[in-house]
Amino acid sequence: MVAAALSGRARLNTLTFLCHSCFNRLNYSISVGLHSAKAIRPFNTLHRCRNFFLNNCIKSIPVGALFDWPTFSPSILFISRQSISTQAFPAEFVDEALMEVLSVMANSQSSGEELCAAYVDKFCNDRNLSAAAKLLQILQDKNILLPPSAYNRLLKAAGEENDIGLLCQSFKDLLVSCKSLNSSTYLIFAQAFIKENDVACLLRFVREISESIFPSTATVMNRIIFAFADCGQVDKALMIFDQMKSLKSKPDVVTYNTILGILGRCGRTDEMLKEFVAMKEDSLIPDIVSYNTVITGLRRVGRLESCLVFFKEMCERGIKPDLRTYNALIDSFGKCGNIEESLRFFNELKLRGFRPSIHVYRSLISNLKKMGKLELAVAFSNEMKESISNHRGPNNIQQKNR
Repeated sequence: MVAAALSGRARLNTLTFLCHSCFNRLNYSISVGLHSAKAIRPFNTLHRCRNFFLNNCIKSIPVGALFDWPTFSPSILFISRQSISTQAFPAEFVDEALMEVLSVMANSQSSGEELCAAYVDKFCNDRNLSAAAKLLQILQDKNILLPPSAYNRLLKAAGEENDIGLLCQSFKDLLVSCKSLNSSTYLIFAQAFIKENDVACLLRFVREISESIFPSTATVMNRIIFAFADCGQVDKALMIFDQMKSLKSKPDVVTYNTILGILGRCGRTDEMLKEFVAMKEDSLIPDIVSYNTVITGLRRVGRLESCLVFFKEMCERGIKPDLRTYNALIDSFGKCGNIEESLRFFNELKLRGFRPSIHVYRSLISNLKKMGKLELAVAFSNEMKESISNHRGPNNIQQKNR
């Protein structure tokens, strides 16, 4: 009796596994079909899965198996949708799904892209990231690119699962296949490293992409560095910058300007000035952005004398100050009480043909009031109003009065 019971239980386990396999396929096909009803034919998928059940499950059940085990209940044939969504799908079904996607894309490019995006989203929701990566890789091999949102979905899921290997590989494939990526893709990639302390992995990735996308390495690195700093990972951004110095594609002016801005915003002005010197030592000529960034960084920490030094150096190099340069100098000297120097730069701004912005006027007027020079503040207030009126024109003023 014991042997018979064990034999019955074994047959029951076999039936249960086969039913699970069948209904996994059925449920998954229907769920993907809900994402893109135009791109997939649920009836055909349902019919195919039903035939799979009849051909592969029912025929394999030994005769009398349903009656050998007294506790058997037909309810095992009905599996809840919730339980299916948390299970790993059989590898052969993943391959079948990929072939179905490619078949649809061959018939309709537009609907195929929607279906592919739905499959990627479904795979990621079910934490089957390898299937999503495989789908994107097959499409890439066939020179078929999905919208950036599909790739971003995989990158975000890889970051949430802390699968740094898949994250780096997917991002590298995307860089190789696409001419340009939007800023959100770079930011998603950088955010995945917030909880990742394996700096060696990040630097190894930097070396690999520098070799695979040369000579456009500098542009990509600049955007990666900015993305890391944008999500608060300043030290990792600086590590990437240091690593970049040893690569075939060296930092360019944009790279240094990005680093100068990062250090200036953090108040690390000594490091900022050190990199500014290194920039010139690398035979790179600072531009107006470089000097404005340095002056703005020094202004934040109150080093006004240094601001004047770099302003003078910029003019001696033949680089003409722009409105941003004067805005920084006028505001900084006014706030520190040196209203005479602030007025000097304000007059110089107008002599160079620039039209002062409302921000410059308001800053200057506010600083004059603080210094007790109310008459001069009123004079500049009237000048600001007249400037606004002239800029808008009489038609706009009449329309406003109405």
